[in-house]
Amino acid sequence: MSAAVKGSRAGYRGSVKATQNFVANQDAEVLYNAMKGIGSDKETIIDLLISRSNTQRQQVYVSYKTLFGRDLIDDLKYELTGKFERLIIGLMKPPAVYDAKELKDAIEGLGTDENCVIEILASRSNKQIHELTEAYKEVYESDVEADVVGDTSGHFKKMLVVLLQGTREEDDVVSDDLVAQDAKELYETGELQWGTEESAFISILGNRSHCHLQLVFEEYRDIAGREIEESLRDELSGDFQELMLAVVRCARNIPEYLASRLFKAMKGVGTRDNTLIRIMVSRSEVDMIDIREEFRKKYEKSLHSMIRSDTSGVYKRALLRLCGGDDDVAGEFFPEAAQVAYQIWELSATARVELRGTVRPAADFNVEADAKALRKAMKGLGTDEETLINIIPYRSNAQRQQLRKQFKSQLGRDLMADLKSEVGGNLQRVLLGLMMTPAHYDAKQLQKAMKGAGTDERVLIEILTTRTNHEIKDIKEAYQEDYHKSLEDELSSDTSGHFKRLLICLVQGNREEQDADLARAMEDAKLITGYLELCTSSDEESCSMESKFISILCTRSYPHLRRVFQDYIKLTNKDIEQVIKNEMSGDLLFGLIAIVRSIKNKASFFAERLYKSMKGAGTDDRTLTRILLSRSEIDLMNVRHEFKEMYEASLYSFIESDASEEYSQVLLIMCGGED
Repeated sequence: MSAAVKGSRAGYRGSVKATQNFVANQDAEVLYNAMKGIGSDKETIIDLLISRSNTQRQQVYVSYKTLFGRDLIDDLKYELTGKFERLIIGLMKPPAVYDAKELKDAIEGLGTDENCVIEILASRSNKQIHELTEAYKEVYESDVEADVVGDTSGHFKKMLVVLLQGTREEDDVVSDDLVAQDAKELYETGELQWGTEESAFISILGNRSHCHLQLVFEEYRDIAGREIEESLRDELSGDFQELMLAVVRCARNIPEYLASRLFKAMKGVGTRDNTLIRIMVSRSEVDMIDIREEFRKKYEKSLHSMIRSDTSGVYKRALLRLCGGDDDVAGEFFPEAAQVAYQIWELSATARVELRGTVRPAADFNVEADAKALRKAMKGLGTDEETLINIIPYRSNAQRQQLRKQFKSQLGRDLMADLKSEVGGNLQRVLLGLMMTPAHYDAKQLQKAMKGAGTDERVLIEILTTRTNHEIKDIKEAYQEDYHKSLEDELSSDTSGHFKRLLICLVQGNREEQDADLARAMEDAKLITGYLELCTSSDEESCSMESKFISILCTRSYPHLRRVFQDYIKLTNKDIEQVIKNEMSGDLLFGLIAIVRSIKNKASFFAERLYKSMKGAGTDDRTLTRILLSRSEIDLMNVRHEFKEMYEASLYSFIESDASEEYSQVLLIMCGGED
């Protein structure tokens, strides 16, 4: 008679996957360029290495050596430091070599890191143990068993030697008779004797399959009247006790064991970074998704959120990428995560935010003196850019409009035309933008996004989803005045389908401005629920509901929509943002997400856009300029605050390190200071 035990979760459960269209030589060149010159582009290193599988990283390592005659790991060690370096170097090693190094570090020098040794040997499969021992011998020209024996003692040493053999049974069909026999032997050699016959525990726990042991533990509980872990705590002590408890926990559930190790590594004062790095690196292509699930169930918070609050800088960003996702986002894995999403919307609904810009009217404004100084700066050979920079960004937009008029009446010249002829590049773009009214500036950005080959949908989305009714009205009038065309007609001819309907609805500028209507909020939530359940259909009912869905998002007030999204969570146990991500695609997806994020926290939306414009190789100067310029007199202080909260770095420092020369001086003035 035999019993089969339920196997592990099906499918790939790692958080890091092999990238498609992989070309090792291209990756090698990107990494070389990221480390060439002074400093290194750490974001590029993170983005590339953590989006490749370990097998692909090994190919990149070889290509780097072939192309440049240099050792990639040596270059990474030279360019990086501290915890971030340790993590990245760990990713670059084959799994077996990485485990071997962790074991070597744990047993050499003064003292032994018993917890590291226990974690690795208790949680690895036979195959992983065999590969580890081979890698250890190859890299260190030493036998791992001999090194472990020389550094440990007693029953602890005996159990480690058994685990190092990698001879655990792996059959998932087990004998009921053998289960009963093993449970009885463990009970009789433990509970019923004065002292414990450890050899029985070592033999059974060190060699039986996990499936077999799970049934043994159940039988043991029936015989002893308590869990085997309780008996081990009473009968054993020290490192041997910790090792046997780890083996039992791994037999029950390896992801749960590693989740608890991660939690302990981060809880309290200080972080056990070596443990955190080791588990995140070694399990990223094994069972990180399962570890995340166990972590969320066990500690009622996501692994992602704990890493985010416990670490910082590029080290944090790399760990979060290895984590692969935030399980506190409603609708992903855990129904209870909807409670977190609900609380976020509730906070958004109750928060009273004071909008604060960074640029204010100059107190000592003298329009005649300014006009004269600007003319002098641009007269004759060469241009005095410093004077331009010391005047234009330090004036409010209303003062700049006075300055344009004064320049014309006092000097008979067009200030915009003079600026165009005297400065170029990004400096020209930002100074001309500052000299335009907000409505005319936005109109120009929209026109540029639509003209020529292709459309920059992200610009259309960014502007039309974040402007008020009054701002939309002014933009439409400015567009008509400057281009002698209707903005609505231009959008209609340049976009299509659902995305066009969304933009046309937004450009009407008909968003309500009153508080939430509680009864109507629930009705709107029900309609959204119905539409999102049918959104993959193309029938008439779905099309009709889609129009209503778009109308709700584009015409209801922000306070009302915050209530709608809370009611949606009550109805579905899911967060609207996550559902849109799952059900939509393309430009419509980005448009809807922009609306939802603006409603939740507009400053946070702009902070994310700014971060993305500067991270990685190259800077999206147009986006950087557009947001700083358009928000400088509205809420750029709020955006700065959110940027610091989200990325643990100031917007000022990002701009300072990313922009160049005179152009960056203007941006830093608009930024308004270092946080």
